[in-house]
Amino acid sequence: MHKFRVALIDDHEIVVRGFAGLFATLPDIEVVATVATVTELLAEVGESPVDLVILDLRLSDGSTVTGNVDRLRATGASVLAFTGGDDAGLMRAAARSGVLGVVRKSEPTDVLLDAVTRAAAGDTVASTEWAAALDGDPDLSDAGLSPREREVLSLYAAGAKAPLVASHTGLSELTVVDYIRRVRSKYERVGRPANTKIDLYKRALEDGILPLPGRS
Repeated sequence: MHKFRVALIDDHEIVVRGFAGLFATLPDIEVVATVATVTELLAEVGESPVDLVILDLRLSDGSTVTGNVDRLRATGASVLAFTGGDDAGLMRAAARSGVLGVVRKSEPTDVLLDAVTRAAAGDTVASTEWAAALDGDPDLSDAGLSPREREVLSLYAAGAKAPLVASHTGLSELTVVDYIRRVRSKYERVGRPANTKIDLYKRALEDGILPLPGRS
């Protein structure tokens, strides 16, 4: 059975070992490293791929959230932000850097295990903390999407494939694909790249095109 290779970065040794033991109970997860910094992780795993890194947002080595996420994603790893506090600025920085979600360490065990399982598989973990940080971000530039582009994005980012979007909107499948291409281009122009479907989902949340988790 395939197991996802997961690493934890937290500079509180007792905390990180406790969570590592918890996540190692998941049948699909192999915890391959527990370290205090990104530099330590890269040195420890070398060329061995890591599927998911669970990253504490507040490390004491002077590193930044953006720098840490960028370094980890450059290796091909996905990143799930892990926080014990309420610093919206750190969560916004993580969201802008491309993490799959932000999860509080104080969440119930079943919520944490579900978040790690989904993130290891590459799925977005749309927690209320992550969504609230996006909702309160004052620095997001307007991509200037047209009403039709917003409609197509709302369906596609919510999980519908192009043929289903075409059926719902009365457009051809080729036109839907062209709309998605234009949406990506508009986000790219304002410095909010949306190269993947997960990115598009995040942009739709940020711009109120999809409802934030926990809200109707």
